[in-house]
Amino acid sequence: MCFPALPVNTRSLPVKVYRLVGAPDPHVNAFAEIFGDPPADFAVPVDWAAVESWLGTSLPADYKAIAAAYGPLDIGSWLWLHMPCVNRGWFDYGAWVHRTRRDAPGVLPFGATRTADTFYWDTTASDDPDQWPVVMHCQDDENAGRDPWRRFATPLVSTMARLVADGMRPVAARSGMQTDLECTPWTPPPRRPVPTAQQRAALTTGSGLETLIALVPPPETPTLGKHNWDWLYERLHTRLPGEYVRLMERYGAGSWVGWLRFSTPLDEDQYALAPWAEWYADTYQGQRANFPEYHPLAVYPEPGGFLPFADSIDGDQLCWLTEGATPDDWPLIVVPRHADQGPPLSTGLTDTLLEWLRGRFATEGLPPLGRRDEDPLDYIEFEPYDAEPAADDQ
Repeated sequence: MCFPALPVNTRSLPVKVYRLVGAPDPHVNAFAEIFGDPPADFAVPVDWAAVESWLGTSLPADYKAIAAAYGPLDIGSWLWLHMPCVNRGWFDYGAWVHRTRRDAPGVLPFGATRTADTFYWDTTASDDPDQWPVVMHCQDDENAGRDPWRRFATPLVSTMARLVADGMRPVAARSGMQTDLECTPWTPPPRRPVPTAQQRAALTTGSGLETLIALVPPPETPTLGKHNWDWLYERLHTRLPGEYVRLMERYGAGSWVGWLRFSTPLDEDQYALAPWAEWYADTYQGQRANFPEYHPLAVYPEPGGFLPFADSIDGDQLCWLTEGATPDDWPLIVVPRHADQGPPLSTGLTDTLLEWLRGRFATEGLPPLGRRDEDPLDYIEFEPYDAEPAADDQ
């Protein structure tokens, strides 16, 4: 099993059966018999034609009916059923589909679990989406070196019924992952432009900031924050490497390939560079006191301590080791969340970022991007963060 064993055998309990009286859709009826009626006063608008055009395929009728009736769901307190919707939270349907479709050819994601598993349809099994069987990528199995794919051979509703029979709780609730839903349909992201000759060249040759700019064009207005660099240096009691300053002045805060996130350097919210570095230093020092074997580094402002300035979506930290004659001499180091501490990196910030985007560099915390059969220019990107509105604009 890839979902947690439950202390109660739900098959031995009386299960309340729900049926939508007079509901026109048999898929919603079948789902409601297991998980209960959809909310009477709730619906998420979806432009299915636009979604399917963007995906390049039709979607199963049971999924569309359930998503339209229920919205995003937390099923059995274990499985999240995702759907196209507009929200102001951290979940982005389009980015999630792009990222998860790279796990294997011929699959299309529709859900994820609290244990980092992903649910897909096997789109290669039939030309009819209603016949697509569900498959699940089990992260624990992959980590253990086992075959990570669990193949159910049944469509969505039948698979949910099987999971309930195997021990998943027969309850469904509105997903808390997607908050602040808006009343307009989700709009697919624009198509990526055709790569230029300059991008093709920068993918294989060159180094430094100008090559990075040729590979990934920066935003017109980088998000830096409301203060200036001198304010940050005073807050941190140190200057920072010039390479970092030049990179941020071209790109600003944002996310690289949906994985590596550069925080806003010149601001004061909890996720800006200085507040985050201070919080993480306190957290790491506490962990080092209890588990020194897993936390061997000094932490800035300790001599030679690390100073974090970017992180991954999985909690890994990209840092400087504050050792050397000047900040420009500081080496990079990754503080991984789920692995033993490794050595400092041998390259500077911009070239490390370049080689990682090219698929030539990987380490714990900066995993390999894409697959061998993929063109990196189909997925490498920088997504800038929105600037905070000025006080008189609020």
